[in-house]
Amino acid sequence: MKFIRWLSGFIFLAGLIIIIFAFLKVSAPSKLMLFLLICFLLSLFRVLKGPTAADRSVATDIFGILVIGFCAILAVYTGKDWYMDIAIAWGLQSFIGVLALAKFLEGRHFDE
Repeated sequence: MKFIRWLSGFIFLAGLIIIIFAFLKVSAPSKLMLFLLICFLLSLFRVLKGPTAADRSVATDIFGILVIGFCAILAVYTGKDWYMDIAIAWGLQSFIGVLALAKFLEGRHFDE
């Protein structure tokens, strides 16, 4: 049953991606932004419904990666350099946050 659920979700998402990239008549950055928005929604689902705290931690890390992707697409599309500065700062902050959450989930203190 679990495999059938996984396979049906995969087929749905593959069809959605094909519709976005093949039939939608918008610019390439808009298609990529829409694709990242779908990834955001899926990651948000994992944060809200994740069975374990580790799943939620991975989903929040994916949020950070998606924000960096948004900033990179905006930097290329608009030509503004400061989007990449935001992406670098967000990446560093996300890395430190994930390390702190991992230590918390292990039950250790921050000074260990």
